[in-house]
Order: sequence, then C-alpha cells, then structure tokens
Amino acid sequence: MLRRALNQLAASARRTASATVTRPQAATHGLLVASRVRDFSSSASHATTVLCVRKDGEVVIIADGQVTAGSQIVKPNVKKVRRLQSGVIGGFAGATADAFTLFERLEMKLEEHPGQLTRAAVELAKAWRSDKYLRRLEATMVVADKDHTFQITGGGDVIESHDGVTGIGSGGPYAVAAARALIDVDGMDATAIAMKAMHIAADACVYTNHNFTTETLGGSAAVPAESVPAEPVVAAEPAVAAVAEKESEVMAAAAPPGNTSPKGGKEKGKGGDKVDKGAADGATGK
Repeated sequence: MLRRALNQLAASARRTASATVTRPQAATHGLLVASRVRDFSSSASHATTVLCVRKDGEVVIIADGQVTAGSQIVKPNVKKVRRLQSGVIGGFAGATADAFTLFERLEMKLEEHPGQLTRAAVELAKAWRSDKYLRRLEATMVVADKDHTFQITGGGDVIESHDGVTGIGSGGPYAVAAARALIDVDGMDATAIAMKAMHIAADACVYTNHNFTTETLGGSAAVPAESVPAEPVVAAEPAVAAVAEKESEVMAAAAPPGNTSPKGGKEKGKGGDKVDKGAADGATGK
C-alpha cells in the first residue's frame, strides 16, 4: 500500500511539472505543451515590397507585382498601388481583400475630413484597432499627399518618416536602405531613386519581382515639344513687313520719274509720243 501511494504521488508530481514547463523546455524534454498565446504576424513579414520616396516636391509610391502563396508564385503583375482621391496615393502589403477594405475606409475618412490626410489616417488607425471586424484585417498601408507620408498598421501605428522615405513588406528594409543612400545624389529625382532602390530590393528579396507599378504626385513634368510654340512665329510678321517695305522703296527708286502708276505712265507715254512726233515733223519741214 505504501509503495502504491508513493507511485501515485510521483506520477502526480510529474504531471504537475510537465504542465509548468515552458515552450523551450518542452522542446528540450520532448514534451508537447498547448500554448494559449495567439501569434500575430508582423506587418514587416508580408511578402512584397512597397516604397515611397519624396524629393523636391515629387512623391512616388512604387510596388512590385508578385503574389505568393507559400513557396508558390501565384501572379506576377498585381497592382498594389492606387490613387485614392485627387492628391492622395497609397500602396499596400498583405491580403488584397483586407487592403481594399482598408482603402475604402480611408476614402470614407477623407470624405469626412477633406484635405486632411493626417486626421483621416489617425481616425482609420483608431477604427482599425478598436473595431472587432477591422482588427482581423491583416495588411499594412502607405499613403501620401503633397505634404505628408504615413505608414498605417493594424496595431494603431501612424508613422511619418523623417526623411521622406518609407517602405513596407518583406523587401521594405532593402528598398529603404537603398533609397536613403541615393536620396542626396544630384541629378536623380524621386522616380529614378525609387526605381533603382526597387531593383536592388527585388534582387535581394525572393518575394519581390521586377514588375513595378508607380503612382506619382507633383514633380516638374516635361512639356512636349509639339505643344511649345516656336518663337520666330510671333516675330516673323514685323520682319516680313519691314522687308516688303524695303523692297517697295527700292522699286520706287528704280522706276522712271512720273511713272507712278501703270495708267498714268501709259497716258504720259502717249503724250510723249505726240511731242516726239511733232518734233519729228518740224525736223522734216512739214
């Protein structure tokens, strides 16, 4: 009886000890312990790359087009950037349906607060964190207008970059590092910097391809040559008039005296013929 009681006590102690073993200890001892802690995916782990670059009044949001399901590439040409309203552009990383739901909510906030992207972004982050349906959406957004660039996450974060460069997704750190290295290079505008940085990120991140889509705000767009009027067209008329006037003066100076018009010249010519005829008759004695 005593031996049976000791065995039961030892078995109870072993069960109690196994229930209090942590996950690393369980892996060491080969024990399986059910964890009640829910694991949330990080916003930086979304398999894509979206980059926003701001320089000299030009804002560019660029993203790759690859969609993956595990280790499989599902589609190579998805558009992950869009123009929300006049003067507001955005890009997303994460589930497409979740991202478009959040874009629709942001558009609603912009309609409530027109021209106030900061307030609209904060209101969206508050709703995203507190609403029991929105909090299940797994996506990260980058939105920008002519003055501000924000990264919005489901954790209630509204982050504005200090140097105008923001990136999200699995290749975001590579793209941000490359863009920050190129931001001070003379002769490179925001579009050129974003394209070069995305090429570097696509070479480093397996979830990013080279099929890019961009949305741009501001910038000094070049005017087509056909739409620029030629300068000599305006100045040609006075020049032609001066040449014509000069030619008329030269012709007038070269013409015989009194022969100012064709009709007058003909009449005077007739009179001159009569005088010449009378002079001829006098010379012959008629």
